[in-house]
Amino acid sequence: MRVLAVETSTLAGGAALLDGERVVGQYLLDVRVTHSERLLVAVDRLLEDAGWRPAHLEGLAASVGPGSFTGLRIGLGTVKGLALALAIPVAAVPTLDAMAAALPWATLPVCPVLDARKGEVYAALYRWDGAGMRREGDYLALAPDALAARLTEPTVVLGEGAGLVRSPHARPAPPPCRSPSPAWVGWLGLARLRAGQTVAPADLVPIYLRPSEAELRRRGHAVR
Repeated sequence: MRVLAVETSTLAGGAALLDGERVVGQYLLDVRVTHSERLLVAVDRLLEDAGWRPAHLEGLAASVGPGSFTGLRIGLGTVKGLALALAIPVAAVPTLDAMAAALPWATLPVCPVLDARKGEVYAALYRWDGAGMRREGDYLALAPDALAARLTEPTVVLGEGAGLVRSPHARPAPPPCRSPSPAWVGWLGLARLRAGQTVAPADLVPIYLRPSEAELRRRGHAVR
């Protein structure tokens, strides 16, 4: 199954192509250039280099956050457009799940951490169960100190917000494992597509763990 995966939940984002279990190509760039400027360019370049046309795609996988509100809107808008134009199914993949999946067989718990700004981080705890990384508990938006208090045993931390977690139990992952990967989004998305766990383009929405800036502004105007 030929799948295009998109990851735009952080500045380190991009796209990947998978042909079944084989990663055909991946574009990942961690710079302050908006996803609106580079995402479609990255997709076009990947398809061209792979010798594929859009019509060759059989499924899409989208990272749905939590993460940057703007980045997620751009990524999901792109995927929705492609899904409608190509009439192919879409799998929604939580960003933290994809990050944890990059550390299979870990003997320690794994905690992906993204900087949520405003003094908070997004995080979740995972543990290898012999078949995959199993999430323990909910996706969280909380202060770094509150997350540190939850780490009661040595835990691998990864992601752009990992450095904010001051805990003697935190074990930072190697730098190449710290950013969300479009290829891992594609890997988890492929499994969901094969299992029929798809979403309609209209139902493809981000995981919001707190209100966006626009929503907060609207609430502020309503109060006044």
